[in-house]
Amino acid sequence: MSQKKVRVRFAPSPTGGLHLGGVRTVLFNYLFARHHGGDFVLRIEDTDQTRFVPGAEEYILECLRWCGLEADEGPHKGGPFAPYRQSERKALYRQYGEQLVNAGFAYYAFDTPEELEAMREVEKARGNHSPQYNHSVRKTMRNSLTLDAGEVKTLLDKGTPHVIRIKMPENETVTFTDMIRGEVSFQTSTVDDKVLLKADGMPTYHLAVVVDDYLMKISHAFRGEEWLPSAPVHILLWKYLGWEAEMPQWAHLPLILKPDGNGKLSKRDGDRLGFPVYAMNWLDPKTNELTQGFREKGFLPEAFVNMLAMLGWNAGSEQEIFSIDELIQQFSIERVHKGGAKFDYDKAKWFNHQYIVKKDDVTLAKLFQPVLAEKGLAPEETYVAKVTGLVKERCHFINEIWDHGFFFFVRPDKYDVDAVKPKWTPEKQAFFESWITEISALPDFTFAALEDNFKQLATAKNIKPGELQLPFRIMLCGGKFGPPVFVIAETLGKEETIERIKLALAIFA
Repeated sequence: MSQKKVRVRFAPSPTGGLHLGGVRTVLFNYLFARHHGGDFVLRIEDTDQTRFVPGAEEYILECLRWCGLEADEGPHKGGPFAPYRQSERKALYRQYGEQLVNAGFAYYAFDTPEELEAMREVEKARGNHSPQYNHSVRKTMRNSLTLDAGEVKTLLDKGTPHVIRIKMPENETVTFTDMIRGEVSFQTSTVDDKVLLKADGMPTYHLAVVVDDYLMKISHAFRGEEWLPSAPVHILLWKYLGWEAEMPQWAHLPLILKPDGNGKLSKRDGDRLGFPVYAMNWLDPKTNELTQGFREKGFLPEAFVNMLAMLGWNAGSEQEIFSIDELIQQFSIERVHKGGAKFDYDKAKWFNHQYIVKKDDVTLAKLFQPVLAEKGLAPEETYVAKVTGLVKERCHFINEIWDHGFFFFVRPDKYDVDAVKPKWTPEKQAFFESWITEISALPDFTFAALEDNFKQLATAKNIKPGELQLPFRIMLCGGKFGPPVFVIAETLGKEETIERIKLALAIFA
């Protein structure tokens, strides 16, 4: 590894919601930086203004805050290499584009949209179904390679719209060492002459990422494997600009795959299969379409981060539950998988369940309070904490605390009468009427005292306690569910327990 300080960056485009793959890229950048005592840099790559979506940058920052992946530098907090939005760095890029042209590694292209479309049609007619502006096509187009120098100068002086394209060499092999994949090679003749600087003066990703990584002294660059085909362009730019010795070490992360393993996981897969693929809810301001996120689904950020870390990485052991500090300590790029990782939503829920169970009851109660507030309820915090402690073992999500424990907060509005009526007798009716009197006088309204008194009275009335517990549960909960029934009664308290027995008896009679 290089002796210079580790500096890694996450550089998203503010074009929409943050996908699982994007968050995992953030995470692996963050873990690598922290493991090596380095800096984690956030840079907003908003050079494509046609795809810019208002609110997307703020959404990205909120996602990082929720996950606990705070950047050391970025547009929200500044840093020694500001500005951290590429749109605010626009003036920087032109000089490097011109430098490449002057050195013969790039050229001006004056082709109009109509001329480019005509070229594509000609190429398709020749049987080329994927036409590119490449080493063979460039010779037939209107650019500084085919026009004489005087005409080029005239066009530039007149402000004729143009782009700068890289001049990809013919029949060369570009090779680099990927930290995950080892040695990777590309044949340059298969790569087109990518646009580096657009007609509006904004750079494309290809030029901007190289210039900014150099100027910001980025030492390591992690991105998804879908960017691997762009690597030869970037490597040549580092070389052509004279910065080859400063080029970051690259790591192309494996894709997150659909649950069946066939292809990259997409938002459509989530919609189709009923699970989120974004970190947080994303409301598209253009379409007003809401896409659900893991946060709003009820995932804890620690569980979400832990789950993502295990998608394409492992510690070389059977351990699956890691705190963020443990992940930082144990993370190594050598243990990142080369192949794609299948997303398993049931496994994601398992992670969340593990963290809900581990969470202390008071903290869990605070997380659950908004659910109660939405329902117009405001019970005491100590009571909510006791309830969450009783039901959390059954929950995969925070909002499921309500599903498994609603009867602690509201009386049942319906009862599973069919489970009671067939075996209901006057003797059982009389038992509960008598038991109301018994427990009214109980000085110690604990589950142990209640259970003991319940069994003693049942024995005295010659009824099996087991035949009475199900009706009692349904009186308190409305159905055949919930924690131990005498624990429920203790939690509800004496007055509420007696009132619910009376209400149910009127229905069962």
